[in-house]
Amino acid sequence: MSRSARTFATVIAIVAIASLVADYFVTSWENPGSGPAGVVWRMVRYFTILTNAIVAVVLVQIAVKGFPSASRSTAVTLWIAFVGSVYYALLARPLEGLEFWSDLGLHAATPLGMVALWLIWAPKDGLRARDAFVWALWPVCYAGYALVRGAFDGEYPYFFLDPVKTGWAGIANWVVILFAGFSAGGLGMIYGARIVQAKPGSSSM
Repeated sequence: MSRSARTFATVIAIVAIASLVADYFVTSWENPGSGPAGVVWRMVRYFTILTNAIVAVVLVQIAVKGFPSASRSTAVTLWIAFVGSVYYALLARPLEGLEFWSDLGLHAATPLGMVALWLIWAPKDGLRARDAFVWALWPVCYAGYALVRGAFDGEYPYFFLDPVKTGWAGIANWVVILFAGFSAGGLGMIYGARIVQAKPGSSSM
């Protein structure tokens, strides 16, 4: 693995971790009665936070030890790419101050950085079409987690997972859409990886 790849992974890892830390302070300021554990508990309600945390761990691993398997590298890239895409398509709103910078890091800088890292350096051999459907289980599992949490505390992280706003039929539709979207995105990445691998002289650095 090249020094450039390690350096780039280190930079994106720092961005991801700094963005998570910034979001911790924003959440703490918005919930002054919550202690540190309470703030973290509120943060991990969100797919964005959980996925960025997963990506940060993988980026640190890449910087220190090198890339994990092609399947794992592609999976986390797919997940974080959807974090940015879905956010800017459905959820973005004007922000200011530290919240703006945290939001930019979590939804734009880290996703774009991870996608670039995958495109340029990540291993892409051995990916199979069925992998895409396995990767798409993460948002489905998250949806179940968010619904169980919401049933206990009455707070749902996103409108499409709120049974009051969307209804259970609507939620089911959204979960199917998410699964289909992630599956299609995964298949697209696998197809793209095969094109890259087929080019003469192409190899992961």
